[in-house]
Amino acid sequence: MNLVDIYFKMKKDVQYIEDELEKAIDTPVRELYLSSTHLLKAGGKRIRPVFVLLGGKWGNYDIKKLKHVAVPLELIHMASLVHDDVIDDADKRRGKDTVRMKWDNKVAMYAGDYIFARALAIASQLPIPQLHQILSNAIVEVCKGEIQQVKDLNNWDQNFRTYLRRIKRKTALLIAISCQLGAVASGASDDMIRKMYWYGYNVGMAFQITDDILDFTGTEKQLGKPAGSDLVHGNITLPALYSAHHGKARAQFQEWNAKNTFWDHVDEAVRMVREDEGIAFSQRLAERYIDRAHAILADLPNNQAKTSLTGIANYIVDRKF
Repeated sequence: MNLVDIYFKMKKDVQYIEDELEKAIDTPVRELYLSSTHLLKAGGKRIRPVFVLLGGKWGNYDIKKLKHVAVPLELIHMASLVHDDVIDDADKRRGKDTVRMKWDNKVAMYAGDYIFARALAIASQLPIPQLHQILSNAIVEVCKGEIQQVKDLNNWDQNFRTYLRRIKRKTALLIAISCQLGAVASGASDDMIRKMYWYGYNVGMAFQITDDILDFTGTEKQLGKPAGSDLVHGNITLPALYSAHHGKARAQFQEWNAKNTFWDHVDEAVRMVREDEGIAFSQRLAERYIDRAHAILADLPNNQAKTSLTGIANYIVDRKF
């Protein structure tokens, strides 16, 4: 089952969440409305809301409850992207001008703050203390991840553990709690809530590693931004980190860094990473995380939710853009 089939089977509920997302950031303040909806209209996979809905299948499924989780998690993700683009001075996101490019950094920061605030307001309508504790802790960890990314910009001395900790906070955690909170909101068992968290964590780690691979191997048309953008902006991801420490490009990277001329050769560095062993190494690691996700699903009853979760895991590790 591919992603299109999974989404088709959930079409009605996914569209319901999409409509709720639009309502969530509606405001009479014109500039705030336009800037806040700019990224929403650019589209996206809506993978976090889908995970919430699938997590909700393991209890008493109620879309009216689950929307108070699915909408906030997608809004938190969107707000972090708006803020990311300010930090990265990014001009493009999903092939369109970023909020900071279309307006300016100040508007982008306030738009991101507004989207965050709306997320919390919507989540607060569901009176489940455990849910709010998990969500607030996750936001704290996401912020830590963002700060760590800023600290690690242009830092070639970081190790693999630092990278993995960063992507856990930056990406995997929101996907993990999407699965987890869907189960929480539907009243699933504690064991199922735990399994959904770890399934989401492993899928989330693979998702970000695959993203980092595609940043080198994808085309500008596929990515909606130039290939190698992360490295150009000083964000050193796993394929480049492997090349710098273990790959065929190691000696050249060390020479450039010793002479403090790496950024004069960044386009050549992107090409070297693309042709180096770090791509295959990163792919193998992503597949290991997906294997762990499949192992968790193996213990679950056979039903449509399990089939869909299996299909999404396969899609994440096999996707080309």
